[in-house]
Amino acid sequence: MQNSISYRIADFLKRYPPFSSLLKSELESLSTEVAIVYKEKRALVFDLDEKPHDHFYVVHKGAIGLWNMKENVVLDVCDEGDLFGLRPLMAHDTYRLQAIAEEESILYAIPIAVFEPMIKSNIRVNDFLVESFASNTRNPYAKIDKGQLLGDTASFNPSTSGPPLLDVQLVEYSKNITSSVAEETIETLAKKMTAKGIGAMLIEKDGLPIGIITDKDIRNKIATGQYPITAKAEAIMSSPVITYPTQLTVTQAQMAMMKSNISHLILTADGTTNTKAIGILSKHDVMLSLGNNPAVLVKAIKRAKLFEEITPLRKGVMNLLRGYLDQNIPMALTSKIISELNDVCIKQVVKLALKKMPSAPKVKFAWLAMGSQGRSEQLLHTDQDNALLFENVPEEEFKATQDYFLQLAKYITEGLNIIGYEYCPADMMGSNPKWCTSLSGFQKMTSKWIRNTGPEEVLLSTIFFDYNHVYGDENLTKELSESILKNITAYPIFLSHLASNALMNPSPTGFFRQFLIEQDGEYKDFFDLKKRALMPLIDAARVLILSHHITGISNTWERFEKLAELRPKSAALFMACGYAMKALLKFRTKQGLLHNDSGRYISLTALSKEEKMKLKRTFKTIKEVQELLNIRFMVSRVR
Repeated sequence: MQNSISYRIADFLKRYPPFSSLLKSELESLSTEVAIVYKEKRALVFDLDEKPHDHFYVVHKGAIGLWNMKENVVLDVCDEGDLFGLRPLMAHDTYRLQAIAEEESILYAIPIAVFEPMIKSNIRVNDFLVESFASNTRNPYAKIDKGQLLGDTASFNPSTSGPPLLDVQLVEYSKNITSSVAEETIETLAKKMTAKGIGAMLIEKDGLPIGIITDKDIRNKIATGQYPITAKAEAIMSSPVITYPTQLTVTQAQMAMMKSNISHLILTADGTTNTKAIGILSKHDVMLSLGNNPAVLVKAIKRAKLFEEITPLRKGVMNLLRGYLDQNIPMALTSKIISELNDVCIKQVVKLALKKMPSAPKVKFAWLAMGSQGRSEQLLHTDQDNALLFENVPEEEFKATQDYFLQLAKYITEGLNIIGYEYCPADMMGSNPKWCTSLSGFQKMTSKWIRNTGPEEVLLSTIFFDYNHVYGDENLTKELSESILKNITAYPIFLSHLASNALMNPSPTGFFRQFLIEQDGEYKDFFDLKKRALMPLIDAARVLILSHHITGISNTWERFEKLAELRPKSAALFMACGYAMKALLKFRTKQGLLHNDSGRYISLTALSKEEKMKLKRTFKTIKEVQELLNIRFMVSRVR
């Protein structure tokens, strides 16, 4: 009769591959031979070049790090149900890595002599072990063979990834660029363009693009008599130039041109005007695709004359999102396309709302998206977070001006609700007078948050400081950003308060790396993916990017990528954070689409072992970046 210990071992092993493929009799026989090994934190399981043990290991509780000691990097972290130490079983060789207990751990040691006959008689077990041995660098921030966390294909290549997907095909561009300088006359430029048979001339200064002149510019500004043909190029050139990186898809090119209402894009090495132009792309270079794709949706949204006409198009956006996830399109590209479509919807709602007003605005204004939409991370239908910023007016005109924009904001928020955005429960919307005010009003409010920081001010900052300009005068948004940075520079202690807030949610796992779940309320026993995993990364990226006085980047993984560029010594950690953010957002989006909700609360019982394992692999990154915040901003001193 099987003893209780071996029975519990068998009951544990049968839940995980390859043991799940064994016959019941084989599993029962094997479990009687398994040894139980206890390791304290930092204890060695086996060392580099050590003579192979007569067994391999399965983690029952805890976590084992597999280290490449030559480079002093951890290549993988094995947790509950993971196998390691397969080398003596598969290669009959000394260990090539060092195995160290990352925390207090209990291991099951599986005797090789007992297990080998089972491998030979079971092809599924054999295949699993061979694959596991061949792909033991599964850590998303390992230097080699990064692996795919939650299916995020970081190295996706549109030209080689199966059947053609026109939405994500790389666009072909002309490398034949003709350029001139701002001091050249229009007459000379026009003759060059005619001689070369081109429709656009790039204007450069010190080898960098500063403007562009097209046939349309010459027709509208010279042929109409607005400027003489002897005028200089700088008089009619469009500046600054709209630039993108060369790895541009058909969809991105189409949407970029529609978004800015231009006919040409300049492609540079890093996608900015800070590097030399590599190529030029015109509308004629972009082949409009057939069928229901992002470009078609953009056109349909822009044609909508009622809020209700946008609602079914938003459903089309969700269908597109499902398709991209099913086809394993990288999260960065998926997020960009879906967020751009969401922005187009919001812009059209603003335009329709303006038509409802009795008169046009008398002063400039800007509509800001905040929170997840401001970070271009709102892929599912969630609630609104927005604000309306208008330019300063004399004191006696303020109330009438604010009343006008409050009415406009009410129309906008109503329209957004109609197309699928729920109203914000906290009323953090442009229809609230607090979030519909002048530039100076926002400057005073954000200055108060920074100079007199309390819990409420920190909370408001974490939402508002992720704003993104969606519609209206962009200079107003830039002025507000400059004001915020100026105040942060004057009161750097504010960053410590933000960092302290970022550490309010500790590592998502507790004792023996178990998920920390909700203890009470509606979601008791569920895992809060937003609070436990996403927000720590979002909060860390925000405070770190603000500490470098960077504005204009609100997306979390783009912030981490910029930080990796700014701080090369921490680049590996920041890139790992960006990767983890994309993987977690992808997981949340998939869960939300599967359960028709926000994807925030996850039932752990519904997750597979693989899904739990891949989620846990992002948690080490969260812990490391929180440790960095604690040290850099001396958080203990402000608590």
